[in-house]
Amino acid sequence: MTRHTARLRSPADFGLAVQQARLARGLTQRQLAAELDVPQSTISEIESGKATIYIRRLLSIARVTGLEFAATWEGDDAPRS
Repeated sequence: MTRHTARLRSPADFGLAVQQARLARGLTQRQLAAELDVPQSTISEIESGKATIYIRRLLSIARVTGLEFAATWEGDDAPRS
């Protein structure tokens, strides 16, 4: 397994990290949504980089405080069929 790390500076960064981590685990958006008890559309919005109020607030707090967000996940580099 390969370890992946991404700096999260925008809603799109958060979305891409969620998508890549989900795919690395072989989950569909629907499966992830079921695990989290949220609609599949919520996962879609997050992965598409939609700037939700919560993500915007987190990014504002990070900017003001100098906090840096990063995501780390493990995934298999083998192509999926």
